[in-house]
Formats: sequence, structure tokens, C-alpha cells
Amino acid sequence: MITLRNKETGAYIGEITEEQLQFLINELEEDYSQDRDYWLERSELEYFRENGGPADLIKILESAMGNNEGLEIIWEKKK
Repeated sequence: MITLRNKETGAYIGEITEEQLQFLINELEEDYSQDRDYWLERSELEYFRENGGPADLIKILESAMGNNEGLEIIWEKKK
């Protein structure tokens, strides 16, 4: 499993699967090949939903975003 955290606060967001992580990697811009953080905007969550993104992943990200228009997440694989 992969742990998601709020990059700014370090707050735990949730656990996602390898498949859900791959979805994020495929859909979001990486600054370099080993990038482990992403900036998400609410509009991207709508895009994910409209294009068959994993419902559980979208729910986790929406919950973490709250009323904000954006959120920076960081992920790490459990050892």
C-alpha cells in the first residue's frame, strides 16, 4: 500500500493501491522521474471523475482537499 500525506502539514490523507498510484502518475505532471509529490486542483478531481478515475481515490482526495481549491500531496510506499 501507498500512504498519502498533505505535503504542507504532513497530515495523513489515506492509503491507496499501486493501481491508484499509477493512475496519479499517468494523469499528473511530474517534475522529474522520481517525483513523489503532486499539486492537485479541484478541477482535476472533476476531470478524474469524468474520465473513469478510481472512485475511492477521488473520494480520499476530495476529503483531504476540503473547501480548498488545491492540495499538494506526497506519497510513500510502506516498507
